[in-house]
Amino acid sequence: MRASASLCTPSVVRGMHTFKISSYNLQRSIGVGRYLSSATFDVGGYFWRIEYYPDGEMEMKIGDYAYISLDFVSTNSEVRASFEIRLVDQANKLPPLVLLSQKMLIVFRSHPPPYVGKDFLQPSLYLQDDSLMIECSITFLAESKVAVTTTSIDIQVPPSNLSNNLGELLKAGEETNITFEVRGESFHAHKIVLAMRSPVFKAALFGPMGDRIRRTMIIEGIQPAIFSALLHFIYTDSLPSMGHLYGDNGEEMVKHLVMAADRYAMERMKVICENILCKNLNVQNVTTTLDLANCYHCNQLKSACLEFITSPDRVQDVVASEGYAKLKRSCPAIIADIFERATKSHKI
Repeated sequence: MRASASLCTPSVVRGMHTFKISSYNLQRSIGVGRYLSSATFDVGGYFWRIEYYPDGEMEMKIGDYAYISLDFVSTNSEVRASFEIRLVDQANKLPPLVLLSQKMLIVFRSHPPPYVGKDFLQPSLYLQDDSLMIECSITFLAESKVAVTTTSIDIQVPPSNLSNNLGELLKAGEETNITFEVRGESFHAHKIVLAMRSPVFKAALFGPMGDRIRRTMIIEGIQPAIFSALLHFIYTDSLPSMGHLYGDNGEEMVKHLVMAADRYAMERMKVICENILCKNLNVQNVTTTLDLANCYHCNQLKSACLEFITSPDRVQDVVASEGYAKLKRSCPAIIADIFERATKSHKI
């Protein structure tokens, strides 16, 4: 006899939006019936908005009340959802205070929209530096899924340790057949590994113009620490420990790694370094980083620098910086790129 089984499971979609109101007491003066609106947020393809009435939705004879509501703002849509709106103590001293909650699923539709709101006393205990933090959680059921259930036995496969093995091979220096002389320091490596990972090394060691019997190669224009990190990446596909690569000295080292990666056509290494520099952009370093990105064909980093510079809250500080003045003198073409990006973004 052949037996089979199937299982129907609901597909649950959950999302949360945080709405912070600053200068709360100042904004209380907007008047009864007027509200502060959150940005429209998306949960599973449906759009919602929180409306907060700091002076209440209507006049109350007794007590000082505010009012909050959840609006379903998707067009021509319908969904069954549950929700909870709560106040959050930013000092983490008080538990969340639920203002509005619906545990059972109710129908939200565009026409007519549901009326979901509630009055509550002014939340003075939850004000922190005159700001109020509101969280809204929404849960709804998407289309149920039916699947045939089967029984299987999985064998745990250990992760690959190839990169660790190659790293140990480099560290031990066993069976090496090429030595690099870099500013008085020697580095031993394996030609076949270098050729496999870098087209530049492949051409130098095995190409028509290369020297297959060469045992020593002098490397100019690169620091020993940078060349060591390059070899580490070639063997392990990862940079050495990055804990020391932050701050001004670390930033300069990463920039030298970009140059080395470009020199030896190590594209993945270059993109990793681009990502590190991108995460540490600031007004003081963005122009020098942009110059580097332009010189060494780091298109993603260049785009991030242009986006950073043309941001409305930073552009004036960057333009007033010494680095921007130097960049304008040394590479006016990049300045044209900056203004082109700003124009396309309608930021200046």
